[in-house]
Amino acid sequence: MRIAHISDCYLPRTGGIETQVRALAMQQHASGQDVRILTATPGASVRSGGEVLDGIPVERITARIPGDLPIHPRTRAHVHAVLTRDPVDVVHVHVGVISPFAWGAVRAAHQLGLPVLVTVHGVWGPLAAPGYRLSDVLTHWSRWGVQLSAVSQVAAGRIERAIPGSGPVLVLPNGIDPGAWLLPERQHDASTLNLVTVMRLAPRKRTLPLLRILQAARAQVGAQAHLQLRIVGDGPERTRAQAYVQQHGLGDAVAFAGRLDHRGIREVFAMSDAYVQASVRESFGIAALEARSAGLPVVARSQTGTAQFIRDGQEGLLASNDSGMSAAIARLALDRPLLTRLAGHNRSVPPEQSWPQVLDLVAAAYDRARALD
Repeated sequence: MRIAHISDCYLPRTGGIETQVRALAMQQHASGQDVRILTATPGASVRSGGEVLDGIPVERITARIPGDLPIHPRTRAHVHAVLTRDPVDVVHVHVGVISPFAWGAVRAAHQLGLPVLVTVHGVWGPLAAPGYRLSDVLTHWSRWGVQLSAVSQVAAGRIERAIPGSGPVLVLPNGIDPGAWLLPERQHDASTLNLVTVMRLAPRKRTLPLLRILQAARAQVGAQAHLQLRIVGDGPERTRAQAYVQQHGLGDAVAFAGRLDHRGIREVFAMSDAYVQASVRESFGIAALEARSAGLPVVARSQTGTAQFIRDGQEGLLASNDSGMSAAIARLALDRPLLTRLAGHNRSVPPEQSWPQVLDLVAAAYDRARALD
């Protein structure tokens, strides 16, 4: 099958969507599919035009926009020309909350009569949903035979409520190679619960609320155990977070590791007992899935896409609010048999989101899109 993946952002940018699009394309390429990427992101060596990365052709359709934003004023015409020159069997479009290039590409594919699968990688909030609803009223894109999908049931539900005429929204989870993360069994020190989180230090990820959650958990545990949190990642809230740590006497409990590569994250996971995720607008939570694959129990909010693969009491603990998160952390610190049971389950039972299963789901979604065309 000839597949065109279309995304506003791609390498050398390395966010969540870019990483998943690259991983999916590489898995499909390795399985023998004819895959290519269309993006509005300038390359490191090729600003505009074609190049090959990871053995996969990448077509960069770029314009000189301040800040190199992935926007092109004539997206539809350029994508139309590329897909006419190099025909494909299906177009897989990847969108976030705001993805002007990707949605322009949907119009081009529709005009060419190509099957289109759109995967929404974010959670449509109170601002995004009305915008997409209005765009559908103006353009009627939901009637074009586009098959919509999302990376979790939480995200899919938001789309179905925002666009009632869109039809069933498929769930296509992000994929993972569990073997790349699995770690040997860890010998727990009963006196310390080592926590880890991997995230961008930004308001949306709730960096400061995470520190307050830790602070409340410490108060509940008291002198019975020590809590240690390692924060992997960087971002605009790091300075504020470090100031909060100093102001509230958390210097002995919080360490900032900065951005780390795969090897570095594995090393921190190997020193950890559990993973914590404080964000509430998480469409999926790939870092939490990586931690779960490494054998770490995950503490997260129940309203997020992370609940797609973390079940309360099986792969980790879910809470409906921040006080529940604090209680869950304290519970793991004081109930070591529970911690051992959760970790043993995560080590012995691979997640359902491994690549072979995800590729089957994607292939079935392509069939649905082709049936709609």
